Amino acid sequence: MMNPKQISISDFIYELPDDRIAKYPLENRDHSKLLVWQNEQIQDKNFWNLPEILPSSAHLFFNNTKVVHARHIFTKESGAKIEIFCLEPIDGNYQKAFGSKGLSEWKCLIGNAKRWKFGPLKKVAFVKHKEIHIQAEMRSQDGQFSHICFTWDQPEIAFADLLSETGILPLPPYLNREANKKDELQYQTTYAKEEGSVAAPTAGLHFTKETFEALKNRNIETTEITLHVGAGTFLPVKASTMNEHEMHREHMEIPTIAIEKLLHSLVHKQCIIPVGTTSMRSLETLYWYGVKLVLKLANTSNFNLLQWEPYELAQDISAEESISALLKYLKENSIQTLYGSTQLLIAPGYRMRITDALVTNFHQPESTLLLLVSALVGENWRTIYTHALQNNYRFLSFGDSSILFKSV
Repeated sequence: MMNPKQISISDFIYELPDDRIAKYPLENRDHSKLLVWQNEQIQDKNFWNLPEILPSSAHLFFNNTKVVHARHIFTKESGAKIEIFCLEPIDGNYQKAFGSKGLSEWKCLIGNAKRWKFGPLKKVAFVKHKEIHIQAEMRSQDGQFSHICFTWDQPEIAFADLLSETGILPLPPYLNREANKKDELQYQTTYAKEEGSVAAPTAGLHFTKETFEALKNRNIETTEITLHVGAGTFLPVKASTMNEHEMHREHMEIPTIAIEKLLHSLVHKQCIIPVGTTSMRSLETLYWYGVKLVLKLANTSNFNLLQWEPYELAQDISAEESISALLKYLKENSIQTLYGSTQLLIAPGYRMRITDALVTNFHQPESTLLLLVSALVGENWRTIYTHALQNNYRFLSFGDSSILFKSV
């Protein structure tokens, strides 16, 4: 097995012309192209063909996270503008953070930080038709990240309302444009529910009401899970080898009933297909949670997975055994929703435990998402991406789609 620690990200370069990056979404979500990679062959389809392409036994897993207005602009008396980009609650508890009133603490990125030398930042805004005074105070710094404490003077206003009405929707930086009114709708999946992401799970942007009807008509099972997408999705890999790259942590909320459905699909040999890399990371992380329970390792009740653990733990535990152990633990402890975190790095050398195929867009060169695709289809990723470039596929968040079946 290849040791992913020794992988050089420079081996995952391809030329992506700027005009191939989709700067805006299509008017009709399901009118995007769909590249089908199956049995070492490529077919060019449209996304609306997806339901008929899927095996009748397919079980799709969707990430129902919702993008929040995470960017906040404060203007100092000098006129300097400081941007605070909310990444995640300090304690990782999204429900508590969004429901908090009067005070909320977040891990943030700071734009124009050199101009914020001391003291709190302040601004006045209107939330729910009430004038509200908002203050941001820096508590500490850790590298590029800052611990920011937000306070406001209307205690009946929840932080979720403050975000919604005073923040800005964060588009991917490579789009090089500000969000507009259309983005408020089009940069969310049609099934987005659970607030917490700073980026959309973009593979899901193609799905429409008609797509779900077609899936239902074919009796293809669909299940929702939640992984809140972090800004680390956009951070480039700067290390020469992956051993020096720290994978970003993302938070998961998985209903126990979803894990029951997953086990049922494993037992009945269904084709398990995550929609998007975030859904894939979530499902594969669940497998390793179960492995840690089978091995009776400490701190399993915390449900967190570190970057290199999957390459260091026992490799011979079946998916069915692992997910059975996880489900047993949840039921014995009367846990209705599993809350956890993952730093899972899926790269060449990783063996898929849950995933049989993946619905995904086309990713940036030298990205961990491209490593993930390579782990699924091997060196065939070059064939796939070359074909997409030569056949006018649109790339990245607002781009076209693909369904990639695992290489045997």
